[in-house]
Amino acid sequence: MKHVDLFKDFLNDVVNLNLTRVTALEDSIEAIKSAVKDSDWAPKIRSWMPQGSWAHKTIIKPVDQGEFDADLLVFVDPVSGWSAETYIEKLYEVFRANGTYKDKVRRWSHCVTITYANDRKIDVAPCVVNRGGFVRLEVCNRNTGKFEATEPVQYTEWLTERNGYSGSNGFRKVTLLIKYLRDIKTTFTCSSVLLTTILGSRISNLDKDSDAFADTPTALKTMFGRLDDWCQLNPTKPNVNNPFLQSEDFAESWTDEQYENFRERVSTYRGWIDEAYDEADRNESIAKWRRVFGDDFAKSVDAEDAKSISKMAVARLKESVSTAALFVGDLVEAVKQFGVQALPLGFNKRPYMKAPM
Repeated sequence: MKHVDLFKDFLNDVVNLNLTRVTALEDSIEAIKSAVKDSDWAPKIRSWMPQGSWAHKTIIKPVDQGEFDADLLVFVDPVSGWSAETYIEKLYEVFRANGTYKDKVRRWSHCVTITYANDRKIDVAPCVVNRGGFVRLEVCNRNTGKFEATEPVQYTEWLTERNGYSGSNGFRKVTLLIKYLRDIKTTFTCSSVLLTTILGSRISNLDKDSDAFADTPTALKTMFGRLDDWCQLNPTKPNVNNPFLQSEDFAESWTDEQYENFRERVSTYRGWIDEAYDEADRNESIAKWRRVFGDDFAKSVDAEDAKSISKMAVARLKESVSTAALFVGDLVEAVKQFGVQALPLGFNKRPYMKAPM
């Protein structure tokens, strides 16, 4: 069964980053922009742009209630004589000189990171525009001292286009669910940009208004099937290039062993998803969906189910036990007085009873 409403609740209540944290992120971003703008950082700022999961609207709530990451690009004009390392170092110095950020900032290969303890991390990365008179965008690698070509604007537009083909934000919802599956199971390794690119490449304009994306569980079944088919066609690790920058292979840091494990896990989870989707019994289906996503899927059903069992038990007693008319109490009391005949049919097939792994 599909359980469209349960998937909607699962996304809203468990998977999606909650509104308070989104608001706090947006406030922090504005404060960071102001801090850089008001500083003596030499580059002329052209614009700012969200990057990664934040830009693609696929940030999930951390499954361990820990920190989540957001990426922010700052597009700047080139500064004469500056190396790739200088852009990072000077930006780091800006935050170190600021009383608000001096104890929150660290520098990495391509960015500086502001960490808000136990809540969020914001990576701020300089992107140099048209260095040397050439029309191009480049991020800065502090470790190698090199400028690296990038195409963040076109890549984000490409993902937005894929999402449009899927209807009702199907691509985004599926991406959120699979990222949650990755984080809750911890059985495979795949970076967010790599996963998002692989999934986006499984959608085309032929999917627009198709039944394959009729609702969230159907879209998930469709996408996982295509993902598994792609994996089976690639017994060894393939390249996963930025569609607008072929020199950028998002799978470069993926080891052969990690890809082999990913391929095996995807095949397993596809089977579980198909079983849960095709299961006709409501409770059995919920149990099978929980095998995929854990006990937080349809978590409201347990309380509702317990209430319905008690009601069914009392109704059964009134039909089958002559003394039940005098009965007042809950299911436990009913079993104490009347034994197993108080239990309703199907009592041993509840959604909280897990399917075998």
